[in-house]
Amino acid sequence: KEIRKSFIAKSGYKLMAADYSQIELRLMADVANIKNLKQSFLKNEDIHTRTAAQIFNTPIEEVSSDLRRQAKAINFGIIYGMSAFGLSNQLGISRTDAGKYIDAYMNEYPEIKKYMDETINFAIQNGYVLTPFKRKCFIRGIQDPKTKGLASRAAINAPIQGGAADIIKMAMIQVSKKLKENNLDATLLLQVHDELVLEVKEDQV
Repeated sequence: KEIRKSFIAKSGYKLMAADYSQIELRLMADVANIKNLKQSFLKNEDIHTRTAAQIFNTPIEEVSSDLRRQAKAINFGIIYGMSAFGLSNQLGISRTDAGKYIDAYMNEYPEIKKYMDETINFAIQNGYVLTPFKRKCFIRGIQDPKTKGLASRAAINAPIQGGAADIIKMAMIQVSKKLKENNLDATLLLQVHDELVLEVKEDQV
């Protein structure tokens, strides 16, 4: 936020940022066909609070901000193939507790384990994985015992992050078309992961 303050729009214009809400978790829910996660998104629930309630076995109204923070770390950590060691470091808890959290998460969302196993096997056999839009992401070193762990995490993550990258690029094309079609005094300046930054005339924001 501090760095963003150094970027200033020209006189009479404003910088406007538009991003996707939890795009990688939504993609994980879709790609791995995780029924409980899909239902949460369709109901517009706070996904981290819902996850906290489920894996910590706590009524949803009693989920504290600390439990939500831990659930958020697990939600995003799983996407990146985080181990119990990695999660324990991030949350400042024991490796045993971190392992229990991950096990509870996998029990709640069993489709994730299936997705991970199938994706890793596909990468081993083919040397690449596919985004939901069928773009190939090559995974190097997955057949080498020395680099298999790192390559396996990359294989799990590539369809998710790669799918998000595909979506934002399609959005850039659509936004650019809509700006022209509606004669809007706005310029698409920048793409940052799942966010588009535009410079827009103040009365058109």
